Amino acid sequence: MRDDRGDAFDPECPTRVVLDRIGDKWTVLVIGALRDGPLRFTELRARIGGVAAKVLTQTLRAMERDGLLTRTVHAQVPPRVDYELTDLGASLGGPIQTLTDWAETHLTQILGARAAYDDSADAR
Repeated sequence: MRDDRGDAFDPECPTRVVLDRIGDKWTVLVIGALRDGPLRFTELRARIGGVAAKVLTQTLRAMERDGLLTRTVHAQVPPRVDYELTDLGASLGGPIQTLTDWAETHLTQILGARAAYDDSADAR
């Protein structure tokens, strides 16, 4: 193993913390929403849909802490706050878009498999 690279299969490796962050559905949706540029909190929440303000705030703070986005407060009345991906956060855009495309493409198959499994489990 290289010194500058983690090992996700090592239970003591912090890579698992990173995987928790980027595997969180709200993080995935925030990155997707910010791919085209900065958004204000209300715009971001509307773009994502179905997320509570408290949960979005917690997600944005965690992402800022992890260096995935920046929060810029503009000195105006009322205050304006913009969220924007950092280069690090933007580098997740491609992989996340690939996963999102896969999920959207295979949604019907997954739902069909679930229904078949549930039907067979009910028959047991």
